[in-house]
Amino acid sequence: MKTIFDVFPDGSTARKGTFPTRIVFYAIVLLLVFIGGLTSFYTVNTEYVAVVQRFGRYHSTKPPGLHWKIPFGIDRVTSVPILRQLKLEFGYNTSGSTNEYQRSEKPELERSMVTGDLNAAEVEWVVQYGISDPVAYLFHVHEPEITLRDVAESVMNEVVGDRTIDEVLTYGRAEIEIDGLAKLKAAMEQLSMGLRIEQIQLKNVHPPRAIQSSFDEVNRAQQAREERINIANGEYNKVIPKARGLADQMISTAEGYALQRVNEAQGDVARFRELLTQYEKAPQVTKQRLYLETMNEVLPKLGNKVIIDEDAQQFLPLLNLQQTPNTQR
Repeated sequence: MKTIFDVFPDGSTARKGTFPTRIVFYAIVLLLVFIGGLTSFYTVNTEYVAVVQRFGRYHSTKPPGLHWKIPFGIDRVTSVPILRQLKLEFGYNTSGSTNEYQRSEKPELERSMVTGDLNAAEVEWVVQYGISDPVAYLFHVHEPEITLRDVAESVMNEVVGDRTIDEVLTYGRAEIEIDGLAKLKAAMEQLSMGLRIEQIQLKNVHPPRAIQSSFDEVNRAQQAREERINIANGEYNKVIPKARGLADQMISTAEGYALQRVNEAQGDVARFRELLTQYEKAPQVTKQRLYLETMNEVLPKLGNKVIIDEDAQQFLPLLNLQQTPNTQR
């Protein structure tokens, strides 16, 4: 094997090394340079930012694009999806879900809750969130997704526990979502996790499967009761206003009749007073006039009249007493 010597000015020599050793040395250097060149550049996708750590300490945050870093583990880059909407599922798991969903490990325990009136309910819901501060997301809390899941589960149990079973199953769903969202946002701000909570959405809400049939029977009974109440109210609204209208009509008729009788009586009183005044002025003339006026009103209503002398014993037998005034001559 060929040996390489170094020659000094005084003519002495020293052994430098073998030729294969230099080849290995240069090969290692070239390999390190090649690896360093390959690992010195990285690309950040559009929905991400890159958090750079130098010797384990936070150094900078890089936007999307091509960037350079110090290789060999000196700079370590972590991509954080700040523009992507992430989701946590509670009480169930979506089949074929992507990494946008954090799958539930114990869905049976998560969906079992107790309402404020001590009834059991199974609640399935989703928390939609995003990353607002990548530095806080990576360094303030260890395993932020697990922490968010625990906090969200606690908040939802609190919100459901403040309401009755009817509110949870029917008309209170929107209020539960709004109240839970507000409380979860406040908890995230207090923990400074770098997360923004965008929405809480209730999915399936139902009583425990063991009592589902009984609960359905209760619901059907309540619906039947409400239906009968509505029918009764409809009949009430149909009959009572009609009766009130008839009562008002009768009252109005009676009041009108009373007013008429009072006015007639007052008119009669005024007429009698006027007659009394005339009578006091000329009693005989007034009597005669009243007599004639009364006979003028009464006699036409009696039909045909035959007036004879009270001393007469006989009268003409040919006299037709049944002849009407129209045929009489």
